Amino acid sequence: MRALRSPKPVTATPYTVVHETPAIDTYRHLRQATGIGPKTHAAAEAGLPNSLFAVQVLCDGRTVAMGRVIGDGGCFYQVVDIAVLPEHQGRGLGKAVMREIAGYIEREVPESAYVSLLADGQAFRLYRQFGFALTAPDSLGMALVKGAGTGEG
Repeated sequence: MRALRSPKPVTATPYTVVHETPAIDTYRHLRQATGIGPKTHAAAEAGLPNSLFAVQVLCDGRTVAMGRVIGDGGCFYQVVDIAVLPEHQGRGLGKAVMREIAGYIEREVPESAYVSLLADGQAFRLYRQFGFALTAPDSLGMALVKGAGTGEG
């Protein structure tokens, strides 16, 4: 894996970056509003406390962007839940979230760890700026989503 690098900061005022896991309802709202897919209340309640790192971008006290790192804390990590509300896109908030995540990875993730993510659509262009590389054709991502599309509960 290539070394992670942080692109030049993007001014994103009037925004505030906080290293906190989002509340369950906030998390579910951002996932739904950004099209990255629903999660049940029960799933979010069980999963969010297990975040290794989380970042939110606030505007007037309201979460408008988020991202998390999950994993086993040593060998494997995954960047997940990168989301920016549509009305706040194009203002550098995705980069701001990834900059915070890249900083966490640089500080906390040991050498030889495998850090992965799934890039939807053209999002790979953002992640590439932080040192992530496409893995195909050497490896292909696969997924199994239990109860795909339900999102209720």
